[in-house]
Amino acid sequence: MNHWIIAPVVLPALLAPFMMLTMRRDLMLQRVFGLAGTLALLGIAAGLLVSATGTPADVYFLGNWPAPFGIVLVLDRLSALMLGLTAVLALAVQLYAISTDWDTRGRHFHVLLLFQLMGLNGAFLTGDAFNLFVFFEVLLIASYGLMIHGGGRDRLRAGVQYIAFNLVGSTLFLFALATVYSVTGTLNFADLAVKVANLPEGDAALIRVAGVLLLLVFAIKGALVPLHFWLPNTYAFAPGPVAALFAVMTKVGAYATIRIYTLVFPTGTPATGTLFAEILQPAALITLGVGVLGVLGAQTLGRLVAFAAIASMGTLFIAIAAFTPQALAAGLYYLIHSTLAGGALFLICDMVSDRRADDRLTRALPPIPQHGLIGALFLAGAIAAAGMPPLSGFLGKLLILDATRGPGMALVWSVILATSLISIVGFARAGSTLFWKAHESAPQARPVHKAEPLSFAAVFGLLAALLALTVFAGPVTGWLEVTAAGLFDPAAYIDANTLPTGGTP
Repeated sequence: MNHWIIAPVVLPALLAPFMMLTMRRDLMLQRVFGLAGTLALLGIAAGLLVSATGTPADVYFLGNWPAPFGIVLVLDRLSALMLGLTAVLALAVQLYAISTDWDTRGRHFHVLLLFQLMGLNGAFLTGDAFNLFVFFEVLLIASYGLMIHGGGRDRLRAGVQYIAFNLVGSTLFLFALATVYSVTGTLNFADLAVKVANLPEGDAALIRVAGVLLLLVFAIKGALVPLHFWLPNTYAFAPGPVAALFAVMTKVGAYATIRIYTLVFPTGTPATGTLFAEILQPAALITLGVGVLGVLGAQTLGRLVAFAAIASMGTLFIAIAAFTPQALAAGLYYLIHSTLAGGALFLICDMVSDRRADDRLTRALPPIPQHGLIGALFLAGAIAAAGMPPLSGFLGKLLILDATRGPGMALVWSVILATSLISIVGFARAGSTLFWKAHESAPQARPVHKAEPLSFAAVFGLLAALLALTVFAGPVTGWLEVTAAGLFDPAAYIDANTLPTGGTP
């Protein structure tokens, strides 16, 4: 049993309360220990990624209690990928928060960030549905604390809306778990995969209801229309680095959908068939449409980037809804891209808002400090988010288009191509107001702003990761194809749990 599997959960769980109890009045120590913790998580995630690449799924039995009765953590390629992606984004966010002093505007920023990482890592590693619910709640509590970090009426109001929506999701999740358990007698993913595949016909209706309830929960987390209303205000009013970290929060919904609906409810399941694909695809297409219309009509930069995040989730769920290994590999590539691009755009948005003191897109203002450099960063982020060549967004959309050939491709291709064009117009309008027309505004005294080299390093790092994703697209997609193929052949995942009954569906 590989004990490193539990480290991404235990390390922040121990470090966060230690920092809160012993360093609450010493910000410098909090920064040092917080950064050290995130770097350690990045190193552990890299090690687990290498381990998952070379071996089939590996299971950690907490307290040596066997599945399906005990708590299990499962490491496979998908969970290792999500751990690594989260650690990279968290490091960029932490560097930015330190450089811009965002961590001084409220209490316990670094502690809350570590609790957030604990919840994220736990959700990606857990091998049972009840602990997925538990880690969702850890995420919710920590993210609410981060959301209202720094205070402010608008931020508090958006935070209340955010937590209200997520509490509805938590309630639905409990109902779904109760229904699943009443039908199957288990919540372990591997055990569920075996039992749902062999359910008697009389239980089919109940398990379909449970499956739909779970899909609603993941749709709330993933901001799928019509359950996306919490996202624009939450992301637009959250502190810049927190909004950047939230770029991976919606991916938790996508991750859970991939995990549950390829392992427990694959399209070959007699009780459910293609029901979930039929629900998911139209919702994803509408989500993409709503997202880009929001980009086009946004009155502030924060809301523009927030709607771009919704659009990216629509694109990702289009790939997931196809439920084929090729489409899922394309979707995973786009997941990596959209997380890094979203994080970079939120940080750039914060740079602009901080220097401009006004992120409205309805009027041009004089040039801001570091105008040219921030404008160039915005251009690169916009190209990536809109899916224009040569960055990875273009390749991601191209892979999804290629993977969705066949019946229904006319609609899918039309929506993706049309929304890409609208998205380009929306970003061009914003960039023109913020950076081009600024030179035509009435000249004022030359503004000054402190250098903040680490904040630029954080943004450059995320954009460099996008560039690397483009340059190494061949090896990355090859790795993701093997990952996707493994998700559609869950025998290794189920066998790793060493269930008493054994077997595969």
